[in-house]
Amino acid sequence: MEDETFDDISEGSSVGAAQRVFHALSSAPRRKILAYLSASGLTAGEIADRFSMSKPAVSQHLSILETAGLIRREKQGQFVHYSLIENNLVNTLNGFVQEVCPVGRPIKKESQARVRAKELP
Repeated sequence: MEDETFDDISEGSSVGAAQRVFHALSSAPRRKILAYLSASGLTAGEIADRFSMSKPAVSQHLSILETAGLIRREKQGQFVHYSLIENNLVNTLNGFVQEVCPVGRPIKKESQARVRAKELP
């Protein structure tokens, strides 16, 4: 019997949905993207600027997160804005994990500081 792959699981099954989420969270850059989006949305370019990888590679990570149902995108003019899907249990749990994660915590704090700086007159 052949092993079931990520592509073999039907989109509607709960096993498929869980596998997409675990696949999305298995990557450190994708977890960092979720941390950057924890306080506010960012454009694709703003996300890419935070990584030392090509924009197509960042785009692929964003696509995987979107397919897993963790983020949403909205095209506004020439820019694509990404934000967390907040009522998602996985994102809620990921937010708690980021509070204790030595990598995620500073990124989350940076994102929150950026939002506060925008709110100041």
